[in-house]
Amino acid sequence: MDYRKITFEKEEVDATVLSGVRNFDPGKIFDCGQAFRFSPVAGTPHEQEWGGVALGKYISAALDGDRVTLYNVGEDDFAEKWERYFALDLDYALIDREILSGCSSPRLAEAAAAGNGIRVLRQDPWEALCSFIISQNNNIPRIRSLVARLCEEAGDEVDTSRMRNHGAPEKAFSFPSVEKVAAVGEERLKRMHMGFRAGYIASASASVAAGRPSLEEVANAPSTQEASALLQSLRGVGPKVAACTLLFGFSRLDAFPVDVWIKRVIVKYFPGCFSPDMLGRYAGIAQQYLFWYERLTDSED
Repeated sequence: MDYRKITFEKEEVDATVLSGVRNFDPGKIFDCGQAFRFSPVAGTPHEQEWGGVALGKYISAALDGDRVTLYNVGEDDFAEKWERYFALDLDYALIDREILSGCSSPRLAEAAAAGNGIRVLRQDPWEALCSFIISQNNNIPRIRSLVARLCEEAGDEVDTSRMRNHGAPEKAFSFPSVEKVAAVGEERLKRMHMGFRAGYIASASASVAAGRPSLEEVANAPSTQEASALLQSLRGVGPKVAACTLLFGFSRLDAFPVDVWIKRVIVKYFPGCFSPDMLGRYAGIAQQYLFWYERLTDSED
């Protein structure tokens, strides 16, 4: 486990405090394009704090040096869900060494250093699939807005009463189940301003709800390639959406999504000699570092 000590506190809200945590930066984790429901908590007493809804609950993650506080997360809750959600059972220092051992590119080393603190979350598979269908030809602020609208229209209300000091709004909503999204239908999705994605979401939700394919079938596929083929049998799911879904929703850490940013990275830094295979079983984590690095350096130009 990638931390030395855990304590549990209960004041106005349950809190799990992790000391000696390495490679954990909430700002990078929630702003690297893998999740769309968390935002910075204004006025926090911590160095930084991000709050949002995941796994049907409003929580926040705060950082002070190597000390991480997870609010609205108690002892049982942490062991059952949140340790896994934040990938705190993985040693990212070892992962980084393995990634860099397979590729001698100085740019990859720079990207890993810049992206230090990113962890690939283990999100709900359906939320990941639906969110990345929504992400097509979209920017991150608009994806956040559309995902929020879908949750407000079709999700269940989440109790935020004890989390108001940690950025929680008066009303927050869970991500709707595949059955609830299927029941919404294409026309109502269009009224949510999903555009051409409405048909894709309606079709994918109906197919998955009917088990064609089931999420369990995808999870149990013998290889990432076979899991990707199952997802790509859904209307509107191509290689990039499938790879994002597998990386962020099924913890297939070898999945390597290729979007416009990564295409740019490959051309700029790996001309004529790049294959995700060179990054090994953690290629998806390396992809996040490269994505973060390119966004960072692009904004500095």
